[in-house]
Amino acid sequence: MNLSNLQPAEGSVHRDGKRVGRGQGSGKGGTAARGHKGAKSRSGYSKKIGFEGGQMPLQRRVPKFGFNNINRKEYAGINLNKLQELVDKGVVKDTVDLDVLVSNGVVKSNDLVKILGGGELKAKLKVSVHKFTASAKAAIEAAGGEAVSL
Repeated sequence: MNLSNLQPAEGSVHRDGKRVGRGQGSGKGGTAARGHKGAKSRSGYSKKIGFEGGQMPLQRRVPKFGFNNINRKEYAGINLNKLQELVDKGVVKDTVDLDVLVSNGVVKSNDLVKILGGGELKAKLKVSVHKFTASAKAAIEAAGGEAVSL
């Protein structure tokens, strides 16, 4: 034993907290160390989150606007030049579907996919995804391919 590891004997220290409201002789009787009156002195008091002492809270002072559509569908967009890249790498031969796109890390497995008209497509591909823009569909068919909506 030395000065760095001194500690009281087992069972000699009680950290059970203050026993309040047990008579005036204890020094913690009467108001039981809660002060006088007000919500904080009452039993069952709990401060609401964001409570500012009666001042109009921030979440009510700030103006609200806008609207979130719970039925909105988010599509992962893929440009035609990305499809051409896959063809150039030799990953895709003639058909492009969700499995091919997922396996190459272009989209995630539960994404809805939309083909966009950015870039140009030279290869003849049969593309089957959820949606196409009009320009993308026209470009795929102009290259001799086929656009199939799921």
